[in-house]
Amino acid sequence: MTLEKPFLSSTLPEGVTSRFVDNSNGLKMHLLEAGSEDVEKPLVLLLHGFPELAYSWRKIIPLLAKAGYRVCAPDLRGYGRTLGWGPIKYEDDMSSFTLLNTVRDAIGLIRALGYSEVFSVVGHDYGASVAAWCALVRPDIFKRCALMSAPFDGPPKSPAVSRAEVVTQDMTDDIHSEMAKLSRPRKHYHWYYSTPAANDDMVNCSQGIHDFLRAYYHHKSADWLENQPHKLEAWKATELEKMPTYYIMDLNDTMPEAVAREMPSKLEIQANTWLTDEELSIYAEEYTRNGFQGGLNWYRRGTTDMDIKSLEIFSDKTIDVPSCFISGKSDWGVYQRPGAAERMNGQVCTKMLNFELIEGAGHWVQQEQPEKTAELLLKFFQGS
Repeated sequence: MTLEKPFLSSTLPEGVTSRFVDNSNGLKMHLLEAGSEDVEKPLVLLLHGFPELAYSWRKIIPLLAKAGYRVCAPDLRGYGRTLGWGPIKYEDDMSSFTLLNTVRDAIGLIRALGYSEVFSVVGHDYGASVAAWCALVRPDIFKRCALMSAPFDGPPKSPAVSRAEVVTQDMTDDIHSEMAKLSRPRKHYHWYYSTPAANDDMVNCSQGIHDFLRAYYHHKSADWLENQPHKLEAWKATELEKMPTYYIMDLNDTMPEAVAREMPSKLEIQANTWLTDEELSIYAEEYTRNGFQGGLNWYRRGTTDMDIKSLEIFSDKTIDVPSCFISGKSDWGVYQRPGAAERMNGQVCTKMLNFELIEGAGHWVQQEQPEKTAELLLKFFQGS
């Protein structure tokens, strides 16, 4: 179960501290932070993705703090040591797992820190969705928005607008049945993550959580040399199957089975400087204690459209604060939703200042290339 205990300072970079903060939205949020607590210092909020933690920003936090920012990275709802989001069984009520509620989580946190606004919100992976919605619905609070590894395609269209537009997918097609009919039958990982079995598959995988995470992080990184992403033509089975099996899985695989085939060798693990075994053990410990269901709930939110009606209110609304996009050049996440990156850049985000793909990084860009990531974030912070 979730642990109400800060990280030991010995597990964190110098100057980074761990504590808990009540966000007034039902959570006692565990966060990592650095920089002066003087509220005159501009606040940067870092939001992680799956299967990660606030700890994923450990290399970025001190670099931004050194540049004069107060930096805060929380464990988001459903993750790590953050408390108050409820039981973790699949059948439990997950009504608190809505995107607008995560905006409320973020606002409550920054107010608890003594701030009325954020200089920039930065989100990676699923955290990018949260960051985008923060900037979209409360631009008066979130003054800048940096998205990483997951393009934001805008709010869902209202039904009337959707019917009037040409979309990338023929809506009469069932994408899942089409993928299952491929010569190599496949399935989409979002829908796998939404199944009752997914958490148990990962918690009780034959290789153990530590080795499962090692293979997962390796498979989606630039270290796996077969990661050669490119644009896809459309949202259809014959295009989606071009992606690696950590996204478009073999039909009968669990995720641990999918990534086990690409488990790095002992020599590759020893040579890994961006995620040492000691660092990986932090993730393994947290997910061994909590399981994965809290994080998986965010995928269920998306595949079940549980909050789509509330989000449709913002149909056609754009992000008009300064924004940027950063990812690894070896990251398929940029292209997994055909056309999303193009629509984001200048249409959904009307003031996108930079679109950067970093050499030598895959999906875990802030861990694989932290110095370059921090350099690009600081460049964005200083832009107009």
